[in-house]
Amino acid sequence: MAVPQQQAGAPISEAEALARLRQSHDPSQQYYAAWWLGRMRSQHPDAVPLLIAALQQRRPRDPGAGVEENAVARNAARALGKLGLAAQPAIKELLTVLDDPDDGLREAAARALGELGAEQAVQPICRRLASGLAGAGAPRAGTPRLMEPCEALLEALGEIGCGSSRAAGVLAVVEPFVHHDRPLIRSAAARSLLRLSGEPRWADLLVGLLDHPQLQVRRAALMDLGAAGWRPALEPIRRTLAENSLKLIALKGLVERGSGEPGEEALLACMDALL
Repeated sequence: MAVPQQQAGAPISEAEALARLRQSHDPSQQYYAAWWLGRMRSQHPDAVPLLIAALQQRRPRDPGAGVEENAVARNAARALGKLGLAAQPAIKELLTVLDDPDDGLREAAARALGELGAEQAVQPICRRLASGLAGAGAPRAGTPRLMEPCEALLEALGEIGCGSSRAAGVLAVVEPFVHHDRPLIRSAAARSLLRLSGEPRWADLLVGLLDHPQLQVRRAALMDLGAAGWRPALEPIRRTLAENSLKLIALKGLVERGSGEPGEEALLACMDALL
């Protein structure tokens, strides 16, 4: 089926996105189509099967190839994470991707599984993190990456949650990462522990990172406090030296997920003042 031609950068329709993903001769068209379907939260009955098929296009990594061969599969994984209940049939394939040698694909799959609340992913993710700071958290030689995409794996565990019967085991896997030398990993671990346990000490670690000298770290801590829904962080979030747009996203998370004090009225007033 021929894909309709449009000017570069022109908006496309859901039908065209599906057509672009369905064809196989132009990966760049598939890449954009996968992004579009996720961004627009498509509920078309063909969207999830086509995204699963795109996810299955992954290939063994070739570091010398000079191109990103798995870009389409990564975007397909990211899109599936945004499609909610409709994407439940994709969980089995996303779990398979957790064992892919491409760590970027593992990262995308972990984030998608977290967004989908896939309880089946808790044990596979814990296995990937179980080697701790000396294994999963160790630097990968010659790259800025770690041996595992720890930030995504840790955050996914917090998003998914876990039943009381296995909570202690999951917490034991996550807790060593609050001592990682990279502050973004510490932030992700504290976010997960706060989501899983509700213990204020993990919120204190995140609040402390709001004063970090690096803007990137302050931004991450803002997002992690918002994702954890820790309402007592309202005032530290308001004072953080970061963009108001990011503060608003964090405060929105407190409104949607938060518990404890301050109440919603104070949060909404702070958001109004930042607008």
